[in-house]
Amino acid sequence: MGHNGDTGSETKEMDVRSVSSSRRQSIPYIHKVGVPPKQNLFTEIKSTVKETFFSDDPFKPFKDQPKSRKLILGVQAVFPILEWGRHYNLSKFKGDLIAGLTIASLCIPQDIGYSKLANLAPQYGLYSSFVPPLIYAFMGSSRDIAIGPVAVVSLLLGTLLQSEIDPTTNPVEYRRLAFTATFFAGITQVSLGILRLGFLIDFLSHAAVVGFMAGAAITIALQQLKGFLGIKDFTKKTDIISVMRSVFSSAHHGWNWQTIVIGATFLAFLLVAKYIGKKNKKFFWVPAIAPLISVILATFFVYITHADKKGVQIVKHIKKGINPSSVNEIYFTGDNLLKGIKIGVVAGMIALTEAVAIGRTFAAMKDYQLDGNKEMVALGAMNVVGSMTSCYVATGSFSRSAVNYMAGCQTAVSNIIMSVVVFLTLMFITPLFEFTPNAILASIIISAVIGLIDYDAAILIWKIDKFDFVACMGAFFGVVFASVEWGLLIAVSISFAKILLQVTRPRTAALGRIPRTNVYRNIQQYPEASKVPGLLIVRIDSAIYFSNSNYVRERILRWLTDEEEHLKEEGLPAIQVLIVEMSPVTDIDTSGIHALQELHSSLQKRGIQLVLANPGRVVLDKLHASNFVSLIGQDKIFLTVADAVLTCSPKLVEEV
Repeated sequence: MGHNGDTGSETKEMDVRSVSSSRRQSIPYIHKVGVPPKQNLFTEIKSTVKETFFSDDPFKPFKDQPKSRKLILGVQAVFPILEWGRHYNLSKFKGDLIAGLTIASLCIPQDIGYSKLANLAPQYGLYSSFVPPLIYAFMGSSRDIAIGPVAVVSLLLGTLLQSEIDPTTNPVEYRRLAFTATFFAGITQVSLGILRLGFLIDFLSHAAVVGFMAGAAITIALQQLKGFLGIKDFTKKTDIISVMRSVFSSAHHGWNWQTIVIGATFLAFLLVAKYIGKKNKKFFWVPAIAPLISVILATFFVYITHADKKGVQIVKHIKKGINPSSVNEIYFTGDNLLKGIKIGVVAGMIALTEAVAIGRTFAAMKDYQLDGNKEMVALGAMNVVGSMTSCYVATGSFSRSAVNYMAGCQTAVSNIIMSVVVFLTLMFITPLFEFTPNAILASIIISAVIGLIDYDAAILIWKIDKFDFVACMGAFFGVVFASVEWGLLIAVSISFAKILLQVTRPRTAALGRIPRTNVYRNIQQYPEASKVPGLLIVRIDSAIYFSNSNYVRERILRWLTDEEEHLKEEGLPAIQVLIVEMSPVTDIDTSGIHALQELHSSLQKRGIQLVLANPGRVVLDKLHASNFVSLIGQDKIFLTVADAVLTCSPKLVEEV
């Protein structure tokens, strides 16, 4: 009997162990949050600086290299042509030759027109397509960018300079200020590249750039009505109201019908050529050479008909010869120095934004990497040298870069080919442009800037983000109805406003459990997700800083108040635990931790426990350093929301 009793007790003990074991196996394992090893202050600062300014690890190629090799790599980093030039061959040259000749035929008539936008003599546009492309070819990292003056920067520079010095009464002082602004535009670009501050240009949002470019395109096109209609007395203002008033006030006595015929005929020709090139990519060369053909035909027509004697305005004299030195013309002292710096910084930033955007676009299409900081140094260096050789601000041109790409360019040698053609033009051909009518230059510019109005992008912006659309339209109407400066100011202001709004008012969401899973998602996005009885789960979708800490705390408490009122109405159990999902919280500062402490204090008064789920390493470091972990308890921090729920809601454990 004793033996049987022992056997019975052993059997019961085995059954208890079995039940206990099976129960333990049925309860999921709760993962603990790992506490990261502490780093000293120097290591932490070094890591932050490296990630902010050297995320691309530019010094990696120099590691474990002998000094002689480091020197070679350093020179190649400044002059990439020395690296890819070793593998250059005849096959690549053929592609670059065709592309270079094609973009040269496009740039020559454009440069003459763009220089007028900047209120400079025609030769300065050609100068700016001779020296800067050569410098860029040696220092740039893009294979596809075509360098030279562009419409938007020319207009911006002309508008800003004109507000300081009248180009008609003081042409020499105006030209000197233009070279000074170009010099400091280059210095700005080089500085951003060397100091690795290229991320600053990203503060101008894509939507603001789309609106600014479209507004600038309308403004540039309106400015061309002077040459297109043959008007002599034209307003110096750029807003649409002033321009249209100037146009209609001179309708009876200022318009020249021969000029209008020339302008309208060749504008139609250029638009048809552009349409042909757009419909069939094989005919990309048609819109590329159409401007030069237009100039040749229009010049020949004016010459044989003596149309200039009948009121058709012509280019007249274009100075022959290559770029003269302008080192002595740059202001390094006086009031004009400050004016040049101010204008140069603005023009340099806009030029940089356009060039980097173009470079990234074509680099993505050809699947190669573009070093943004190297691009800034290259663009800045070419503008610094350009300012000393009678050039004004040059940058990447979208229309020319697109033609360069479609013409089959292989390397930056296409810029060298273009530069050589411009050199030959300056040396031998400029006298032939004497009878070129201003109307044809106006037509060329109008046809070129039409492409800057991106309707599809604006419609897409409206569909994606209404606030972005406000930024887009704000920049557009600012340029069109006020001025280029106001449009730019509005674009930057709205971009910053959006950043501030997103930082100060981050999104938060209440989470629920997706049926038959341990996944917790936003209940507004997933209506089938169910709330856990007695728990409120809230996710914070932003870092918590001084600028938003109070809002985050108040928003969480508002979630809690609303939920408690709802539960009271339904007669359901009150909230006992608040789980804060912190995986999107990338960082937290002292104000953020103080807000969490205040939140914890408020919850204690309501008899509610605060629980955190999945804080990141940086956040967890700061929570430990502030003793906030000790305040709420180490056991109240979990790896996932599911772990937190399983621990805090036994009822749900049984269901799972």
